[in-house]
Amino acid sequence: MSNIVTGGLNVYGYDIGVLMLDSKFPRIVGDVGNAKTWKYPVLFRKVNGKTPDKVVLKLTMDDIKPFIDAAKELQKQGVKAITTSCGFLALFQRELAQILDVPIFTSALIMLPMISRMIGNKKVLVLTANSDTLTKRHIESVCGSIDGIPMKVVGTQHKPNFTHFTVQNWDSVDIDLCRQEIIDTIDEELKKDSDYGAILFECTNMPPHSDAVRQKFGLPVFDFISLMNFVHYSVFGE
Repeated sequence: MSNIVTGGLNVYGYDIGVLMLDSKFPRIVGDVGNAKTWKYPVLFRKVNGKTPDKVVLKLTMDDIKPFIDAAKELQKQGVKAITTSCGFLALFQRELAQILDVPIFTSALIMLPMISRMIGNKKVLVLTANSDTLTKRHIESVCGSIDGIPMKVVGTQHKPNFTHFTVQNWDSVDIDLCRQEIIDTIDEELKKDSDYGAILFECTNMPPHSDAVRQKFGLPVFDFISLMNFVHYSVFGE
């Protein structure tokens, strides 16, 4: 009995492709851009010139072409699903999904309707790096209409470290201070309104702090790691 394998690629065995912004800020284990975060092989592809400040603060549909090109290249390399390193690329979800032949998930926001249905009438606290620039258009690009979803978007942009080390591309940062800023931001919101049933980290750089937030507030925390592992299991199984 023959055992024929087929070639055509330069390298093999990558499961999921990741569209990386043009960044240099540190990415610790738990961040989408740290290869040790994943228990399966991922293939990173940097989109040159698309820096975090551009994507978080000034992204428009005119910026989509380099992401299309990079996603098509990942697809040619044999990955079975594609994701991104910044949830603000949610703006491109529909267009990328229509072009590609493999699943693409641009943002953890895609889980928002599912999370809302899990917790009944309670609200979802969506934590983002910048609540001023994460618009309804971003969210509805991945979720459809959100008019019936009890939720609030809260940002960390008014704290001194977390948002700025990512968006402004710092060379170094105190991770403990970043974690505390995330906890403080959530704590401030929960003191104003306790009617939340879950937390959704929109930002792909927040998952390293998910466990600390779960332990502190006793609420389920959904993040980009939850989503990527779900997709990987759905495509590859155990």
